[in-house]
Amino acid sequence: MNILKIAHRGAKAYEPENTLQAFQKALNLNSDGIELDVQLSSDGHIIVIHDETIDRTTNGKGLVGDFTLAELESFLIDGKYQIPTLIEVFDLVDKKCLINIELKGLGTAPKVVSLIEEYISKKDWNYNHFIISSFEWNMLEETANLNSNIPIGVLTEENVETALAFAEKIKAKAIHPDFNLLNNENVQQMQEKGFLVLPWTVNTEEDIQKVKSYQVNGIISDNPDKI
Repeated sequence: MNILKIAHRGAKAYEPENTLQAFQKALNLNSDGIELDVQLSSDGHIIVIHDETIDRTTNGKGLVGDFTLAELESFLIDGKYQIPTLIEVFDLVDKKCLINIELKGLGTAPKVVSLIEEYISKKDWNYNHFIISSFEWNMLEETANLNSNIPIGVLTEENVETALAFAEKIKAKAIHPDFNLLNNENVQQMQEKGFLVLPWTVNTEEDIQKVKSYQVNGIISDNPDKI
């Protein structure tokens, strides 16, 4: 069984998370997919950054949503990299791998859906190039209502059964559980109901081997080359 190698926030073990450099590294390592997080700038651009603030990853301080795109681009990650926009990541990846977009910020669902639709209608991408995931299940419901063709991944760190029931309700494509929740039985149960199982964030050799033994469909990891 071919296990998808999905690079968490890009190849985060090798380059600063959620940067174009991390995503390029993931491509260089022949990852099958990249995973990233999105928030909105104050002027409505889709920004690729995990936290609500820029404090942890940049030389600036404050809420992502309080800054315009131009202002955000003036802050540096590791003294040299810019916070990318989702458009920049799409253009870098250019259909070379799957893009797993995790919705973090409020209002991200409609913006991401329309960007995906634009790339499909104008740039010859297709829905299989994307998966939208979130811990905020109402955002996943919103996504499904906006465009039911977009593959959805239900993120959970608490309960596989609840995630499975919700995934069935919104006709998701995948379930993304914390890998510590998994065992042979529940992986099989999710797959029998037609869902891909894509656990996160699996980094050590030992954990990767354990999760592989469950026959999952893919693994989200900071070091995708170890899968």
